[in-house]
Amino acid sequence: MKKSSVVFRLLGVLICAGVCVTGARAADEEACQVIRMSDPGWTDITATNAVASVLLAALGYETDIKTLSVPIGYESMKNKEIDVFLGNWMPAQTAFINDLKKADAVEIVNRNLEGAKFTLAVPAYVAEKGIKDFSDLQKHAEEFKQTIYGIEPGAPANASIQKMIEANDFGLGKWGLVESSEQAMLSQVERAAKNKEPIVFLAWAPHPMNNRFDIEYLSGGDAYFGPNYGGAEVYTLARTGWTKMCPNAAGFFQNLSFDIAMENALMGKILEGEDPKEAAAAWLKENPQPLDAWLAGVTTFDGARGLDAVKASLGL
Repeated sequence: MKKSSVVFRLLGVLICAGVCVTGARAADEEACQVIRMSDPGWTDITATNAVASVLLAALGYETDIKTLSVPIGYESMKNKEIDVFLGNWMPAQTAFINDLKKADAVEIVNRNLEGAKFTLAVPAYVAEKGIKDFSDLQKHAEEFKQTIYGIEPGAPANASIQKMIEANDFGLGKWGLVESSEQAMLSQVERAAKNKEPIVFLAWAPHPMNNRFDIEYLSGGDAYFGPNYGGAEVYTLARTGWTKMCPNAAGFFQNLSFDIAMENALMGKILEGEDPKEAAAAWLKENPQPLDAWLAGVTTFDGARGLDAVKASLGL
């Protein structure tokens, strides 16, 4: 063999090696290594953000999670200050999405949860009195002190309730809405339940409140919360342009989906005081089955096989 042929073959091997390394690398830009996410202060989004954070950390990414109300979180996506949001509840957030689409500010990445619901509810001992529909509330106005307990100011569900009150639908024109945090609302429900007092409040699934309290969802609110007791789907959104800039991380989020039982379990641990990321890591160790689907085609930031990196990080 000629010396020149040997040299060319060696060069070919070196070039191939460089291509192999480059080709195996995630195609994400350096700016993609830190993924900015938002959390409205809802335990379900805290739980799903925690799962994403644990997995992304194993892949060599970092998540920067900011606690922002829904309107501010979406405004931050418009301003390119937030990259990804796992809590687009539909149809409750339709008005926000229409505004964002009009501004070409977001992309729908994935539907990450089916079978959710979100509407008004009462404890079972209240429902036993015949209060099972929105139209039953005004008949017992004094017992309820003409009050509906909601979640944090700016939440779309609160806006729906306020719209209902202002329209005097179901005769609720003189009722008031108490806006507070999720935890403050649930503390109020717990106090009422201890004394068997009437209370009407926002409730949703997934959430461990469905196991913690014996509650019944009210019918009749379709115009404000949608059919099937506010039946909902939850979507993952990304700011426009992020998926193109960060295709590997975007692929991860396209794969990432949850179920009601999983979120109920994680949310329960978080509400008991466990650190969200520790709770997520423990759940993943005990339930590694979804990892294959979640990490299909996904690499680490440096281009290694994503599934292997995650399993090594979790000790699997």
